[in-house]
Amino acid sequence: MVARYAIGLPTVGEFGAPQTLLDLATAAERYGWDGVHLWDHLLYHRADWPVTSSTVAAAAIAGATTRLRIILTVALPRRQVQDVARDAAAIDELSGRRLTLLATIGSMDREYADFGLDPDLRARGRTLDRQLARLTELWTDWGVPGVPIWCGGRWPNTAGLRRAARFDGVMPTFAEQRTRNVAPADFAAAAEFVRARSADPVEIAVEGATTGAEAAGVLQPYVEAGLTWWVEATGWWRGGPAAAMSRIAAGPPTD
Repeated sequence: MVARYAIGLPTVGEFGAPQTLLDLATAAERYGWDGVHLWDHLLYHRADWPVTSSTVAAAAIAGATTRLRIILTVALPRRQVQDVARDAAAIDELSGRRLTLLATIGSMDREYADFGLDPDLRARGRTLDRQLARLTELWTDWGVPGVPIWCGGRWPNTAGLRRAARFDGVMPTFAEQRTRNVAPADFAAAAEFVRARSADPVEIAVEGATTGAEAAGVLQPYVEAGLTWWVEATGWWRGGPAAAMSRIAAGPPTD
């Protein structure tokens, strides 16, 4: 598979406004990127930071772009699965079949506990499995096209990656990923773990940071290990929206 390149868009802090996300996404399409990846949060670690709806942002991006793949993170265990099924089908139709769902258990216990849900990780994993099964059933029952599903998981833990092997793709995460790109050998191990358990080819994504000039060289070992999507991280740790716009304008890696 040929690698494709998405811009990672937080939905919190300086990025926590739909118009900001829309402006960055439309710029990504204009400068030749293949997709955008949206976070999913109700709260964040900084209580004073704004948090916006990734679903609303995805719908706006779907209507304002023609080519970008929209990779929408969904912390599925804390959501009503019927709402996710209906919203995803609508966004996918609006976008011309350009939506991918990235199903995760969520990274913040408070997003469960503060709303009366069980924050236990194992409970969230069991709920995620049930919700994923029901999600695909609903699309079949309603007679609408299914949306590609990727799953997240923290390597070297294996539960999330085993789950991903049953679906269309995986986006593993790694320790200290915001301070340094994951070692290619660690990425290769995670990618091989999923491929070995999947009956069909799977998309394999990872998030990292590059500059326009050296991006292709940085990505080469990941591509050789099976990378199909590189998600270029943007966020407060790389500067705010202005820095994100500058990286977007520099363009995706080129051969």
